[in-house]
Amino acid sequence: MVPTERTRLRRAREKARTSRADLDSVLAAGFVCHVGVVVDDAPMVLPTAYGVLGDTLYLHGSVASRSLVQAPASTVCVTVTHVDGVVLARSMFEQSINYRSAMIYGIPRVVEDPEEKLTGLRTLTEQCAPGQWEYARQPNRKELAATTVLALGLDEASVKVRTGPPDDADTPDAALGLWAGVVPMSVVRGAPVPDPALPSDVRVPSHIAQMSR
Repeated sequence: MVPTERTRLRRAREKARTSRADLDSVLAAGFVCHVGVVVDDAPMVLPTAYGVLGDTLYLHGSVASRSLVQAPASTVCVTVTHVDGVVLARSMFEQSINYRSAMIYGIPRVVEDPEEKLTGLRTLTEQCAPGQWEYARQPNRKELAATTVLALGLDEASVKVRTGPPDDADTPDAALGLWAGVVPMSVVRGAPVPDPALPSDVRVPSHIAQMSR
């Protein structure tokens, strides 16, 4: 990735990651992003699901969504963040968070081609729940007409990563005798909980059971 004026880090440059592999890693680790867009001259940040296929990030939502209607007309900023730990230092000034994050700029396009629209929706679904697209009923014509799919290129992006312990071990605060370190954090998928309306003879399919392992 080649940094631009918008993606070049001016502070904490050691946190910057400039390889495409780093961007792919951050995007592959999640399925929820925040889309920043200006609507009616005011900023709006929309949490939504995403999926990545090759050089394209797909987003979707209702055709009535104001943010999705506005997005193709202007530059958006999509962010993805994973929190890996709380960094507890000897001083409040040095307290921090271990994280991996990506920020992507671009002008998304509305996916009009029916085949690509299905591809985008499948990508979104499979990123969240691998195997679900082939298992569940796929969208019909009416549902597709009510859904907007946006495609955003990954050409302009930045990645930031913080790892490790607090940064105050070599400062006077190290003599305070206070505990310092990291409390790790991670997202864990629990055991599947069946719909109360589900008949008792409908078993959890293997692809869903594997999600919690």
